[in-house]
Amino acid sequence: MGLNMIVGVPAHAENDCTGTASADLAVIGELLERAGAQPWTGPGPAEARGTDFEMWGYSGLHAVRRLAVHLEAHGRLPEPLDGSQRATDDPLLIEVYQSLPGDPPGPFDHLIHHSDCEGYYVPVDFAPVIVDEKVLGGHLGSSVRLLAEVRRIAEALGLPEDLDPDSEEVVDAADAEEPAAEGWQRYGIESHDCLQLLAAAKLSVATGAAIAFT
Repeated sequence: MGLNMIVGVPAHAENDCTGTASADLAVIGELLERAGAQPWTGPGPAEARGTDFEMWGYSGLHAVRRLAVHLEAHGRLPEPLDGSQRATDDPLLIEVYQSLPGDPPGPFDHLIHHSDCEGYYVPVDFAPVIVDEKVLGGHLGSSVRLLAEVRRIAEALGLPEDLDPDSEEVVDAADAEEPAAEGWQRYGIESHDCLQLLAAAKLSVATGAAIAFT
């Protein structure tokens, strides 16, 4: 199974694979209050229709994060991965994963410092990533901040936000055995997942629903 994002977390669901358990809601509310952030309850059940955004496996998310750490450290994108390389073997990404999110936060903290398999982003603007073992995944992120951070990566890639991640153009670039010579197509998998992250974050901000990693 790969990584899925679901936007449309029912705020009043007692426990649902596409919703926020009531215990999670209570923890999120407590942590936001402690951080001095605006409260969040999410949309009511009638408006909380879940929408799925499928990533290019867990490796796709790590590949996007690899771009982020290189942009932060060097101001430029790294060379594309080849078939023998994994993003999680990148020394710079390993170093950042072993650190805690900053206060004030770095330019990509909400993207990077979050579980790759579970947890939430809520549409509330708060600066440092909230780290607490009581919240699912150990980190609570802001979908407002996530949207801004991923837009920086898309800009560096030259990636148009209005591209359909399921289009033939994008899927062919992600499936390519060798990177293209130029453009966002050099980073096919990263571009696909950037588009999915952008779409999920935009929907979260527009509807007031959380992003849930599943």
